[in-house]
Amino acid sequence: MKIKIITVGKLKEKYLRQGIDEYSKRLSRYCKLEMIEVSDEKAPENLSQIEMEQVKDKEGQRILSKVSDQDYVFALAIEGMQLSSEEFACKLDKLTTRGKSQFVFIIGGSLGLSTDVLKRSDEKLSFGRLTYPHQLMKLVLTEQIYRTFRINNGEPYHK
Repeated sequence: MKIKIITVGKLKEKYLRQGIDEYSKRLSRYCKLEMIEVSDEKAPENLSQIEMEQVKDKEGQRILSKVSDQDYVFALAIEGMQLSSEEFACKLDKLTTRGKSQFVFIIGGSLGLSTDVLKRSDEKLSFGRLTYPHQLMKLVLTEQIYRTFRINNGEPYHK
């Protein structure tokens, strides 16, 4: 199985990078994990709605250039479905039994994801209605993917 996590912007915080590196190392026994960072679009604080859409569109083009036709895409979005860890594990297990083997998880920048990225996604996934910094979300997502493999392999995991 191959998993890509695509994020907008560079991860700068050392403590987050250490956590992600730890879960990436743990995941290496279950799958091939690829972390892709696309550059964020520089923009001033006070943007009009049109300018915000333009920024998201430019970031979206960079994201979509990293997605292939065979990829099953999960876009992380507040309006997406909320699942427990067990439900998420079951969903990935069912998808793999239906022949899916390439998964992409997309975390947008500070303005969110473009309409084109949301349209390309096969599913929208939410980790709740709270807003998280996208760098922190990368760590949370990586941990949940690791937890999914532990659950699906009948291995112990922290509840």
